[in-house]
Amino acid sequence: MTESELYPLRSILAELAPQGRAALLPALHAAQQFHGWLPEAVATEVGRALSVPLADVHGVIDFYEMLSRQPMGRTVARVCNAPACALAGADALADALCRHLKIAPGEVSSDGEFTVEHAPCLGLCDHAPALLVGEAALGRGDPGRVAEICTSSRERPISFVGGDIRILTGNCGQGRPTSFADYSTGGGYAGLKKALTLTPQDVIAELKTAGLVGRGGAAFPTGIKWEGAAKAAGQPKYIVCNADESEPGTFKDRILMEDDPHRTIEGMIIAAHAVGARRGYIYVRGEYPYAFKVMGDALDEARQAGALGEHIFGSALHFDIEMRLGAGAYICGEETALLESIEGKRGLPRIKPPFPTTHGLFGKPTVINNVETFCNVPLIVERGAAEYRKIGTERSPGPKLFCLSGHVQRPGLYEVPFGVTLGHLLFDLAGGLKPGRKLQAVLLGGAAGAFAAEKNLDVILSFEDLTAAGLSLGSGAVMVFDDSADLRDVLKRLAHFFADESCGKCYPCQLGARRQYEILDRVATGHPLAGDRERLSDVGGTMIDASLCGLGQTAATAVLSAMKLWPEMFNARK
Repeated sequence: MTESELYPLRSILAELAPQGRAALLPALHAAQQFHGWLPEAVATEVGRALSVPLADVHGVIDFYEMLSRQPMGRTVARVCNAPACALAGADALADALCRHLKIAPGEVSSDGEFTVEHAPCLGLCDHAPALLVGEAALGRGDPGRVAEICTSSRERPISFVGGDIRILTGNCGQGRPTSFADYSTGGGYAGLKKALTLTPQDVIAELKTAGLVGRGGAAFPTGIKWEGAAKAAGQPKYIVCNADESEPGTFKDRILMEDDPHRTIEGMIIAAHAVGARRGYIYVRGEYPYAFKVMGDALDEARQAGALGEHIFGSALHFDIEMRLGAGAYICGEETALLESIEGKRGLPRIKPPFPTTHGLFGKPTVINNVETFCNVPLIVERGAAEYRKIGTERSPGPKLFCLSGHVQRPGLYEVPFGVTLGHLLFDLAGGLKPGRKLQAVLLGGAAGAFAAEKNLDVILSFEDLTAAGLSLGSGAVMVFDDSADLRDVLKRLAHFFADESCGKCYPCQLGARRQYEILDRVATGHPLAGDRERLSDVGGTMIDASLCGLGQTAATAVLSAMKLWPEMFNARK
């Protein structure tokens, strides 16, 4: 590249340079948007501007799926191949796009305009089959209309939002983001204003009394986490929102961010008051460009209104939030891998302890929660813990969001109090199955969850009842499969997801996820080897017991549950 070609890039990088390595991911995004891909000369400029060794720059580029050292089309069409989209015809859609553009997956069209790629999950499971064309999310893609997909204006799909209650989702489903003015008029930021009249200790005590636990899957008590960070020595302290929602079947955080962004922001500011933090980050997965923009615009609104920055709402609280966009790595949903990514490194999970509450972002005390968890916080502070506990069950208080996809009449986001049954969610709220179909299976908790059968329709959706039934709440993903689904193919796709997304840091997950996929590939084609069932069990148990983080520890959960429910599935086909 010539000096004149590099000059615009250098001016972009100069703005990020003061942040050093922490700006590496934003810098790579900006450089790729500027040049289209990341050749050696561009990577060198990024490294020089941020004082990052070129080897480390290349290491980060190669780690993330959405960054490329090879030429790409000016528009990349990513077609989801996760189970819900596969059931709806995603493979046929990808093939049709490639035929129309006369390219193979990963190639660049002759005019340099398009590249088609398979994506592990786009968080649009309720709009299957889904694709991301450039920065435009599209749902229900039709293989017969690929020319229109490539050339026409594209409308963002609007998700159905329903349920027994509409507390967290009251502003969702309208097809537009809720502005600061509308959010405030509807009672928004009342929780923050009340929190600012309370001591940090009182806010934390209210969360502990309310019984809020993390909604991302781990279910760790939020109040205890905040208390740990508040008591930890060291400054500065950080608040981080984990919006890297990447597990197949999960899309609730996307809807919360796109439709009601200020609720998440309010929860983060309350957390800052509670733990004594002055800076926060919202880390949004790379496949959510629209949510990233909406959240950024909402932060600007909040600053202009005095809800962010110096002396928030006239108080002594100083707090601001910075956005970070991921680049395609499921492992960055693991909290310590996400922190590594913000720091400008490969998203590899850290060994724990120490935990983020004492040694988090940049080695300082950090609170990290997901979007749904932060959205519960204003509700608890405004109404009080006693009122909050009137929703749900004694041991699982509060509202819960469930993402329904697959073979149901109304896929979408459903808000219910903990304590309703699975059957109520599927049949009373989501309309049941398509006419003439029978229920075969329900995958609860996402790709890392467990399968339920028709006998489980009466199980109560709460932490305690699902645990007793051997099932998982996880992140709230519910994928429904009727009797037309090939569960062998579903398991193969889940195994491929984990094998592809394993970061490789620990051997049990790196090797185990690959072996699991190879076995399930044989099962899906109807040609398992003698002893494959035992191998699956051994590999799964080893990953659960010996993997470093939650990815490897749960990569076999769905497979092992399927082996118990349908042992005949793993026999050779006649």
